Amino acid sequence: MMFSHFLRRSFLGATLGLGCGLVAAPAAQAQKYRTAAGLRVGGGQYGITVQQKILDKTTLEGLGLVSSREVSATLLAERHFGILGPSLNYYFGAGGHVGNHKDNGAFGGIDALAGIEYKVALTPFVLSVDFKPTVEFGAEDWTRFPTAVSVRYILVKEKNTGIFNGMFGGDKDKDKKKKSKSKSKSKSGGGLFDF
Repeated sequence: MMFSHFLRRSFLGATLGLGCGLVAAPAAQAQKYRTAAGLRVGGGQYGITVQQKILDKTTLEGLGLVSSREVSATLLAERHFGILGPSLNYYFGAGGHVGNHKDNGAFGGIDALAGIEYKVALTPFVLSVDFKPTVEFGAEDWTRFPTAVSVRYILVKEKNTGIFNGMFGGDKDKDKKKKSKSKSKSKSGGGLFDF
């Protein structure tokens, strides 16, 4: 009894610490899309997943999951980190869920998340594998440790995600061209012999 109470408190502390770390973590190049939606399978459940980029390297993910005896909805905040560029990422996150179990009624809980995702080259698909431990309130099991696989279709691409963007000046060159055009327009006096 004492050991399970210790585990529960440790898990809650780790989840809260992870959630706070999402905000303080240093930024890295990650993610080649803004919005993606698809299917998720694992842990005896299947359903839909929708990811929306809300800040640089940060997404909100909504999950609608069903199994033979329950239905649940989850909302997660995730922080993405690039591995060898923006196509391969690892991510951490935290959030909460609510649901209804056929035998036990309504339940809720908090979730942690760790995973890896890959944007498949030359296609609009993202593949991911993750581990999503949960602490349950109002359910028979007070913890779950499922893993899952998701396949998402990119609905809205991230702009300027080419392999050479950011290298050799990238957007800075565009800004310089715009400034030089606006300077040349402002210098022209409109006179007959102004060149």
